[in-house]
Amino acid sequence: MSAIRSEAVEATESSPNEKELAAVSEVEAGIRDFVRNDVAYLRRPGPSMFAEPVDGDATVKNVNSLIQRVAGASLGEIENLISELEGLRDMLHAEGQRVQREIAGYAQLSQTAMRSTRMIADNVAQWKNAADALQQH
Repeated sequence: MSAIRSEAVEATESSPNEKELAAVSEVEAGIRDFVRNDVAYLRRPGPSMFAEPVDGDATVKNVNSLIQRVAGASLGEIENLISELEGLRDMLHAEGQRVQREIAGYAQLSQTAMRSTRMIADNVAQWKNAADALQQH
């Protein structure tokens, strides 16, 4: 039993969230209570020592409620993580689209700048040719 406690302590020490520690303590307490109730009939002296427990349905209900409490907390956290991941996916998708629009805008701007530069270079070349022609005459 001490090995189980040390494993539980090591597992909880890696994430010392008080909420998680409380949940682990609650689960451990529930398991201890279940085991005590389940094997209590073995400790009673008397002829019914090896008989089945009288309150088997109550034991099953206790186990079911314990599992529901443990699973409920885990499912809630999983659902929160899923919703956070979906939000991050949507945000990344929107950012990807924005970056694509920015790149398309820069490409268009670059092409426009290249056309303008060519036009200016062509005009300068024409002026130079015209100036050279005037100087020769």
